[in-house]
Amino acid sequence: MSDSQREIERLLFLYAERIDLGDFDGVADLFAQAVLKGPVGDTGVRGRDAVLALYTASTRRYEDGTPRTKHVTSNLIVEVDDGAGRASARSYFTVFQALPDFPLQAIIAGRYHDRFERVGGVWRFSERRMLPELFGETIT
Repeated sequence: MSDSQREIERLLFLYAERIDLGDFDGVADLFAQAVLKGPVGDTGVRGRDAVLALYTASTRRYEDGTPRTKHVTSNLIVEVDDGAGRASARSYFTVFQALPDFPLQAIIAGRYHDRFERVGGVWRFSERRMLPELFGETIT
């Protein structure tokens, strides 16, 4: 596996770690130079402030400061064009949640389609399309 592939995998797993910790500032940092999109046709949000506002408004944090979730990223396919400084990845996600009155269960699953660019020798997200496909019970 190339160093570029490892760096891109690290970005994908950092996202899961940061959102599960309730670190929305850290999530916004990952997507500061990217556009986040939903299903096909969604124009998305761009920039750190917009990403932070999106996660703050749409993801509930509990008393411990976290959303009480575990994002599992799997079935990862990374394609790198080192010469052009561009890459893409496709992966599955499954989000589990548990609360004292809500037993551990999958609440959503789907796919991520990501694009990356290398700037100043460092890989970063340039686009994430989130494609939710399966929905379980959630607490509102």
